[in-house]
Amino acid sequence: MKILNWLLALLLLLIAGGLIWLGGSLVLEGGSPYYLISGLTLAALAWLLAKQSSRSLTLFSLLWLITLVWALWESGLSFWPLFGRLALLSAVGIWLLTPWMRRSLGVEPSSKLSTGILSIAIIGIFGGIGWTFWNDRVTGGDDLSSLAAGPTDVRDGEWHHYGNLQAGRRYSPLSQITPANVGALKEAWSYSLGREPNGEAAPFQATPLKIGGHLYFCTGYNDIVALDAETGEQIWRYEANADTSGIFGQTCRGVSYFELEESDDTAPCSQRIYTATIDSRLIAVDATNGKLCEDFGKAGVVDLLKGMSDAPQGYYHVSSPATVISGKLVVGGWVTDGQTVGEPSGVIRAYDAISGKLAWAWDMGRPDRTGEPEEGETYTPGTPNSWSVMSADEELGLVYVPTGNATPDYTGTHRTPEMEKYSSSVVALDANTGRPRWHFQTTRHDVWDYDVPAQPVLFELADGRPALLQPTKRGELFMLDRRTGEPIAKVEERQVPTSDVEGAKSSPTQPFSVGLPNFSGPRPSEKSMWGFVMLDQAWCRLKFRQARFDGSMTPLQADRSTVVWPGSLGGHNWGSVAVDPDNRIAFVNSTHVIGYSKLIPREEADNMGLKPVAKPSFENVAGPVAQAGTPYAASVAPFLSPLLAPCTEPPYGLVSAVDLTNGKLLWQKPFGTARDSGPLMTKIGLPIPMGVPNIGGAVVTRSGLAFIGATQEHMIRAYDINTGKELWKGRLPAGGNATPMTYWSEKSKRQFVVIAAGGHGGILSGYSDKIIAYALPVSND
Repeated sequence: MKILNWLLALLLLLIAGGLIWLGGSLVLEGGSPYYLISGLTLAALAWLLAKQSSRSLTLFSLLWLITLVWALWESGLSFWPLFGRLALLSAVGIWLLTPWMRRSLGVEPSSKLSTGILSIAIIGIFGGIGWTFWNDRVTGGDDLSSLAAGPTDVRDGEWHHYGNLQAGRRYSPLSQITPANVGALKEAWSYSLGREPNGEAAPFQATPLKIGGHLYFCTGYNDIVALDAETGEQIWRYEANADTSGIFGQTCRGVSYFELEESDDTAPCSQRIYTATIDSRLIAVDATNGKLCEDFGKAGVVDLLKGMSDAPQGYYHVSSPATVISGKLVVGGWVTDGQTVGEPSGVIRAYDAISGKLAWAWDMGRPDRTGEPEEGETYTPGTPNSWSVMSADEELGLVYVPTGNATPDYTGTHRTPEMEKYSSSVVALDANTGRPRWHFQTTRHDVWDYDVPAQPVLFELADGRPALLQPTKRGELFMLDRRTGEPIAKVEERQVPTSDVEGAKSSPTQPFSVGLPNFSGPRPSEKSMWGFVMLDQAWCRLKFRQARFDGSMTPLQADRSTVVWPGSLGGHNWGSVAVDPDNRIAFVNSTHVIGYSKLIPREEADNMGLKPVAKPSFENVAGPVAQAGTPYAASVAPFLSPLLAPCTEPPYGLVSAVDLTNGKLLWQKPFGTARDSGPLMTKIGLPIPMGVPNIGGAVVTRSGLAFIGATQEHMIRAYDINTGKELWKGRLPAGGNATPMTYWSEKSKRQFVVIAAGGHGGILSGYSDKIIAYALPVSND
């Protein structure tokens, strides 16, 4: 056993060295002395073990007890914070309690105390593992004795827009699947997209539409697919032949649908499906056969690069479906982050849904011009864009546009008054003219990439007042009167930290939605820094102490990093929230991974060779970005430990419900388990409740259920929207990082739930080309 003692001693000495270095540095930064003390103690323990001294057991016992008291004082009885503080030492302790180790140290192989502690530890480990699988069971009912009939209104069983209605509620009045029978839900069919044209994996984030007996959706490279809604069999497929070279993400979140008024249903293109592509085209096809609508644009295609300034391919493209209102298709566009002054314009354009002719353009840099630029001119470069999904209100004649900030994102020295006015806002545009009616800004002088990423959700309050709910990356939920933009839920303008960096001003105040719950997550502190083992936890605590953090909206520094809370993933993202309009309950999923970012002076950036990239990618959107034309480049990243785990303690994702009548939180729970997560991008395989990063949305039904994938874990779940109880789950081949939808099939008289399980590179949830449908079993009667 001597060699084992030496190996353990060597391991502990290496750990001790790391803790002494990190712990000493942490003390010098004003942090906790625990890691330095534990490092010195482990060094002494390593020496005693090498000598095979029985005093090593006494010293280790003292260290473990001190660590337990310290851990309880810092984190209470929460599992994950205690795990990070105690797991490593507990594993060493279990090894030291084994009879062969005790014998090698010159003590009795076992005692009542050592046997008892070892037995408790083993029972605890296996009992805990058993509990995680028992807790992971499906708890929803499986009573199929009395199923609800189908909808009396055919439209109630369909899904015509990205969020079902133009209002974007992600709500269905269907009620066949209920809490009493959701446990019986089974996979009904699946469909595979097939190989990518360029052979690369790409996200599959589409939410299908359901019109008649068909489902319609797009691939990440804008092929349009029509499936039989009952069987999942392909009816037709339009190949868009999109040029994917230089395209970041290959994202298409959905298609749009338009039906000509008073038309012959058998006439060509009387029903149309549109896709706005990643190579900047707007395409119209016949919903019945997938053939191009020749009367739209040029042989079925509109060029969305017309009027745009020159830029490398991929700097501008469209990732969200066009919004249909008043016979028009309203489109925005995605513009790559952080590269240079003068990137493509964020212009919002509306096209006639039949002819494809430009109806209007809102170019905030040229408010006097509503048409195309004159020859030799372009839409104003660098203006805030709208890459997410818009909403619309036909009665008010308004389209609601969520905007980003002006590029480049992390400094504002180059911005014009118009850019400052409309960035990171929700803007209500007149659907007939494109003129702004009102706007509400969610972040002043945004230098954090706090785009408004989520589709605005429209609903009515109990008194009939038309409301708009706007989720934000900041985790703020703003409730506005959608006629005027005036807040319904109270908003306060509060003082926030300001910048002391030369030439990098920041706003002294920011709006906070104090009338609704906040979803930014717990305020970070040194105590809340986390790691799987003591070393990465000490590293995270040191990095936190070395950075600037003065609370929410702390601006980026040039002399040190800034902890950005929440991170640019959110809070909320493009999954938005789902709203039950009858009970006025919002079902909310949120992510809580903070950022660690820094400004880089131009001279230093030049020495690093930072230049605007020719091909946008994850690495150069989240990483060092050039911000050419400004005094500063920027280093932008999530705050991760050396083991590639978030530096803050779990949960990293929450699912919640909000009563929109009184603004109160109804319930809140960690969202997802650690099954598909782990250090160094491994998967621990255990469904331990954790709360994991998520991106995607939910659908809620009249029966009180919410269906959602979204997590890093490869699962789709059903929740009781009133209680938060998880009732059902289904395993997916990759993350369900899309928004599911539900519909009625008259053929089998069943309600289906469908989700694209494509995964997402940004949260490491894998890749898949499958879309999967679930339904209750077919009755044998």
